[in-house]
Amino acid sequence: MKSLIVGDKPTVERLAERLKRAGSHSEYQRIQCVLIRATLGSSAAEIAQLLGWSTATVHVMHSRWAKEGEAIFEVGRRGGRRHQHLTPEQEKALLVPFVERAEAGGMLTVAEILQAYREQTGKAVARSTVYRLLERHGWRKVVPRPRHPKADVAAQAAFKKTSPRGTPRGLAPG
Repeated sequence: MKSLIVGDKPTVERLAERLKRAGSHSEYQRIQCVLIRATLGSSAAEIAQLLGWSTATVHVMHSRWAKEGEAIFEVGRRGGRRHQHLTPEQEKALLVPFVERAEAGGMLTVAEILQAYREQTGKAVARSTVYRLLERHGWRKVVPRPRHPKADVAAQAAFKKTSPRGTPRGLAPG
C-alpha cells in the first residue's frame, strides 16, 4: 500500500516547527496526527488510540494531508457575526452624526439611534441590537448624576427638620 505521508527530513522539521506554534488544541492534535505517522510510521489505529480519535478520523486526516497539505491545520474559529445587518464600517458611518452631537455636549437616546438603524437597514430590529452596536464601538451609558454637584447637603438636612408637621414629605398641602 502506498504511504500518504512521506517522512522526509524537511517535512518532519516543518511539522515539528508548526507544532511549537500551534494556536489551539485541535490544531495541535491535527499536526500530531500527521507528525506521528511521518516520524514513527505508526498505524492509524495506534495514532487514533494516542489522540483519542477514531481510526476513520485519522484516515481522513492522512488523506486530506496528501491532497491539501498544511491547509488542514487551519482550523476555523467559532463565533463571529454571521447574521449582521451592517458591516463594522457601515455601523461606524451610521454613528458619525451621533458622535458629533455627543462631542458637542448633546444628549442622545437609543430610540434616535434605533430609528436611524431601522431606516438604513429597512428592517425592524430590537433595542438590544443598538445597545450591542454601541458597546462594539466603545460607547458607554452616561446618565445624569443622582444629585447636583452644587447641592448643599446641610441646607437639605435643615429643611427636612423644619418641614411642616402633618404633611408627608414631598407632597404639597391641600
